[in-house]
Amino acid sequence: MKNIYSDKIKEIRIKNNLNKKEIAEKLGISARTYAKYENGESKMPIKILIKLCLYYNISADYILGLKKPKE
Repeated sequence: MKNIYSDKIKEIRIKNNLNKKEIAEKLGISARTYAKYENGESKMPIKILIKLCLYYNISADYILGLKKPKE
C-alpha cells in the first residue's frame, strides 16, 4: 500500500534529476531503503522527511500533500 508521500518524493526526485542512489547518499541511507519509501513498502521516518525537506528546500506540508509548492 502506497503512503501519501510515495509518489510525491518520486516526483520531486525526478524533477531534480536524481536517481534513487544519489538521493539515498544525500540522506545517508541505502538506495534500497529509499526505494522502499518511494514504493510505499516502508514508512519514512521523520528524520528522513526533515533531511529531504532541507535538501530540496521544500516544506514537509508539500511532501505530505497538504499544500502546493512555492512558485
